[in-house]
Amino acid sequence: MNWVRAILAAERRIRPIVRETPVDYSPALGAASGAEVWLKLEHLQHTGSFKLRGATNKMLALSKVERRRGVIAASTGNHGMAVCYAARKLGCKATIYMAPGVAPVKLDMIRALGGRPVFYGSNPVDAELRARAVSQQTGVPFISPYNDPAVMAGQGTLGVELDRQMEKLDAIFISVGGGGLIGGVAAYLKSVRRRVKVIGCWAKNSCVLYHSLRAGRIGEFPERPTISDATAGGVEPGAITFPLCRELIDDYVLVSEAEIVRAMKLLLTRERWLVEGAAGVAAAGFLKQARKWRGKSVAIVLCGRNIPESKFKRIMTASS
Repeated sequence: MNWVRAILAAERRIRPIVRETPVDYSPALGAASGAEVWLKLEHLQHTGSFKLRGATNKMLALSKVERRRGVIAASTGNHGMAVCYAARKLGCKATIYMAPGVAPVKLDMIRALGGRPVFYGSNPVDAELRARAVSQQTGVPFISPYNDPAVMAGQGTLGVELDRQMEKLDAIFISVGGGGLIGGVAAYLKSVRRRVKVIGCWAKNSCVLYHSLRAGRIGEFPERPTISDATAGGVEPGAITFPLCRELIDDYVLVSEAEIVRAMKLLLTRERWLVEGAAGVAAAGFLKQARKWRGKSVAIVLCGRNIPESKFKRIMTASS
């Protein structure tokens, strides 16, 4: 597949719906590292995360007849909100399957965006399997959070923006879940800036794709709860993200829960940006490697802001 062509096509396609997010210089992270550090403010995206890029591109790639049937997704948060937002803009219905126990604020947002939540099973895997089964039975398109070429191409548009916005870029730090964001961004940036280093950042408590890449195969690996719930969970067998990530990620960084919290707190107190755990992972990954990038120009993707207020207060209080 020609990823650059697909990503540039996605860039043209999604622009009426998806916001181009700014980059902002970070004096605090620069002072802590001696690097020139820029924050890609993707948490300012509509719905509060990068997921809108891939969901929008996938849905625009569907025919009008397919969209009239509506769309189906499985998500406990960012992906579900993105699908609902894009569906509302495109005039179609979105059904979001999820397991019980979803944060009320995220559930309220899905409903406010016109989505129809359906609770199924006891965990997110049950909900996703049900959503896929209903899609196959009814012909209503399923919108994957990462394992779809159109979704990954949509996420890659963030790389197109960075290439426009940054005169110099030596490295980019991106948190990793299923690999759609880092795979898409790396596929584009490495085609136009061959020397750029792509650094994948994982929460140590849940890093299935990391272990899979190290093992050379997608598998099941032990997980523990993490503040970075948006990157937690397994990877589908045969995921299209796996070969791209194996080829294009230059370095891996694992960060602890305490390191994630410290990064989130620094972003809040010094930069005045409230971000979710997944964004904290990327910032923490950079801080762990800060000395290595002294004198270089670095970008950190702040991928989302959707964290419940009660959870954020609990994390910040516990870290004080």
